Amino acid sequence: MLGGRPYDQLMRQYMADHQNPTNKRMHLFGIPTVIVTIVLWLLAPWFDGLWVWALVLTPIGILLQLIGHRFEGKPPSASSDWRFLLIGVAWWFRLIRGKA
Repeated sequence: MLGGRPYDQLMRQYMADHQNPTNKRMHLFGIPTVIVTIVLWLLAPWFDGLWVWALVLTPIGILLQLIGHRFEGKPPSASSDWRFLLIGVAWWFRLIRGKA
């Protein structure tokens, strides 16, 4: 459970908020871009210049998802509950397996 709400309930809500094919396509690239940037930010102190890649890719990943939500006509799920940031990653794995 995540904060009193079962995972399945959160996933159903996330899936309902991500029905538009363009939104799904934007998230297909946006979510892994954001994940990569998190890793880059964590590694940046030990590798010269890595922060530049993180600085460039972070807004790209976020922008892709925001563009998708314009097509969906709904605000990002994470704007109502931070736990959807985690659910979004699980949803992405479903998406690449053709189950979202």
